[in-house]
Amino acid sequence: MTVHFETDGPVAVLTIDRPDALNALDVATLRELREHLVAIRDRDDLRAAVLTGAGTRAFCAGADLKGTRTSAASYPQALFRADEPAADLGLYIRLMDLSGLSLWKPLIAAINGHCLGAGLELALQCDVRVAADNATFGLPEAAVGSIPAVSGLHRLLRAVPSAHAMQMVLTAERIDAARAERIGLITAAVAQPDLLDHARALAHRIARNAPLAVQATKKLARQTAHLSDADAQDLTELYWGVLRDTEDRVEGRQAFAEKRPPRFAGR
Repeated sequence: MTVHFETDGPVAVLTIDRPDALNALDVATLRELREHLVAIRDRDDLRAAVLTGAGTRAFCAGADLKGTRTSAASYPQALFRADEPAADLGLYIRLMDLSGLSLWKPLIAAINGHCLGAGLELALQCDVRVAADNATFGLPEAAVGSIPAVSGLHRLLRAVPSAHAMQMVLTAERIDAARAERIGLITAAVAQPDLLDHARALAHRIARNAPLAVQATKKLARQTAHLSDADAQDLTELYWGVLRDTEDRVEGRQAFAEKRPPRFAGR
């Protein structure tokens, strides 16, 4: 196994475990990661997840360039295939895009060490990013004759001010955790030994909230990003209406009135 899966109550922890390759992503690892994310999506007892890398040197150093240097077919041959067979034919970037998994449970990236290329693209697909104070970040594809292939530029432009995003991509430079925190790429830079505890605490804090409301919030955030204010409000009202009569909403108000912690059931 190259991705370890463990649970801590309602929180799942996924660890990419290829430290000799700086946790770089090959096709087998991507498939394993996706399988675990689908399991998290479908388990009612899990409400949030943490994604990290084994060791202290790297969260993920990107795609495994040794294993993806050549393709088994031309791009046109792979283009019109479904994601899984396309990956076998060299279009492995399809497996790096997690959006098709419909995972609406929050995913927290605990970034230890290098977070580069596809590793940063993976982290940008997480809902919250925290990092060790020794972490580095970059999209260095221009330096090797390519571009960020999994909407890395698009997502980075949404995560940080455009001047910072464009400088990172055009220069292929790396930035450290302190600068990443300043520009809003991560929410906190913490001491390396405290990183996973910090990420787990965040996940548990999220997991205490009403599960349907949390998932609705994540889905709404993704679906309204490109909409006008009026269209966003229409969709927001629909989601509010969906949640209005749930058992958890009734429980939340009852617990508030009784001054006790709520007992949410995801119904």
